[in-house]
Amino acid sequence: MWRALAAAPARVLLRAPPARRAASLAVSPAAGPADERVETRVAGLSPGQPVTLRAVAADDRGCLFQSCAHYRADSRGELHLGTDASHGGDYTGVEPMGLFWSLAPAGMEKPYQRLVPRSTGAPMKVEVLVHEGHSPPGAMPGPVVAKAEVQRLFTAAGVRRIRLKEGVVRGSLFLPPGDGPFPGVIDMYGDEGGLIEFRSSLLATHGFAALSLPYFDFEDLPRVMKELKLEYFEEAARFLQRHPKVKGPGVGVIGTGKGAELALSMITFLPEVVAAVSISGCSSNTVADLHYGEMTLPGLRFDMNKVSVSDTGVFDIFEALDDPTNPANSPCVIPIEKAEGHFLLVVGEDDRMWKSSFYAELAIRRLRQHGKENFELLSYPGAGHRIDPPSTPFCQVAMDRVLGVPVLGGGESKAHAHAQEHSWGKIQEFLHLHLG
Repeated sequence: MWRALAAAPARVLLRAPPARRAASLAVSPAAGPADERVETRVAGLSPGQPVTLRAVAADDRGCLFQSCAHYRADSRGELHLGTDASHGGDYTGVEPMGLFWSLAPAGMEKPYQRLVPRSTGAPMKVEVLVHEGHSPPGAMPGPVVAKAEVQRLFTAAGVRRIRLKEGVVRGSLFLPPGDGPFPGVIDMYGDEGGLIEFRSSLLATHGFAALSLPYFDFEDLPRVMKELKLEYFEEAARFLQRHPKVKGPGVGVIGTGKGAELALSMITFLPEVVAAVSISGCSSNTVADLHYGEMTLPGLRFDMNKVSVSDTGVFDIFEALDDPTNPANSPCVIPIEKAEGHFLLVVGEDDRMWKSSFYAELAIRRLRQHGKENFELLSYPGAGHRIDPPSTPFCQVAMDRVLGVPVLGGGESKAHAHAQEHSWGKIQEFLHLHLG
């Protein structure tokens, strides 16, 4: 009997514990358009288990970007980022795409860099990892219990990219698959210069013939933006309008920053342009004089004495642009009341690059004074300057290519991300409505 009692604990010790399920991570689709949501689910955790989800990506130059968020598994040991809230990390709340729009340069990288693709031909690869426990941003995370790779595609299957050298016009034309014809859109960015293609390629994915149009610091275009001739943009509009794959009769234009201001000038003076999307633009011509035949719109200037610099070396240029309401600056105002087409004005109310909300008010006031109601306004509280397609990582401060210093763009990450997602759908609706 004593032998039996003594042996009993041994049998208990030898009994195997119940097998624990291995954690799994599923991100769907594993490869999909960069402007569309993914669904992220984790299974196989313990009920209530704390985990940190991280995303890691590298840009074309090898610079590493990362983000993290804290979650707890539900009673079944599962997580769904579409319904479960983050309790800490780089964002909080229910944010299905939070890991993507909060990507920022890793601690060992230079700060103030944007994660923007220079090439649209290759997907952006993002690794999503699940770590044990809650680890704050920048800290060493716990052991990895599951991971998956996601590919974010900027060009859909069948989209054609055609490098353009047509007269003086340079750029890239993106054509959707199929015979068409398609609504035509010219796409321009700001004073960073060069050729920026990712918005154009995404527009083509959504059925637009999109011309990514640089206007300085590209190939044989002028290296710096000293003065601009509207004839260059007129030639681009005529090329797109006459392209056999473009629907017509008119084309649209979308621009950000200086590109937005050029979009306003194009729809004002060029009959080929019938719809203009101005993202964070000014209602006056700025910096570089704009010539068109015998006409010249002088450029508002920046007063560098009105620039403030923070203790961390970040430049705030919000007050630096000359006041467009000063009567002395009236020759710089773009006479948008002459436009026969339609405007969509998109602004972030926390834009610190310049006063884009105020400039939109001036534009609307001018149109209404001339009996015009040919505009829509999308104004987003908490959004900053550069409102890009959805899930483009938020960057409150970015290195300015011209000045070579970090410049405050403003905005709060979550509000800015929501503005990007909402405005992108509205922009497409607007362009389809007015371009067919």
